[in-house]
Amino acid sequence: MALLDDIRDKIAARQYEYSKHAVDQTILRTISVSELEEAISNQSEVIEDYPEDKYGPTCLILGFTSGNRPLHVQCSYPSRPLIKIVTVYEPDPDLWTNLRIRKTD
Repeated sequence: MALLDDIRDKIAARQYEYSKHAVDQTILRTISVSELEEAISNQSEVIEDYPEDKYGPTCLILGFTSGNRPLHVQCSYPSRPLIKIVTVYEPDPDLWTNLRIRKTD
């Protein structure tokens, strides 16, 4: 997938920035920069796409750290000079099926 390959390339080149929300979430959830980078580069896949997001197109990526910690990373499309990390969190299995599909009520 070209979108994911382009995101991986920009993350590997450190061509990204965090939103204030993402910074706050990484502190609250104890998610390091290296874990974010690992999650994008290792076994990652786009699980949701938001081309009409209000601040510009974004997508939700599921990836795994080298310690096999699952992370969801919402980020902008790679068409921006710097990828914007919107949020990052460890998915709650009570809210996600197989960490990939949102559960509905």
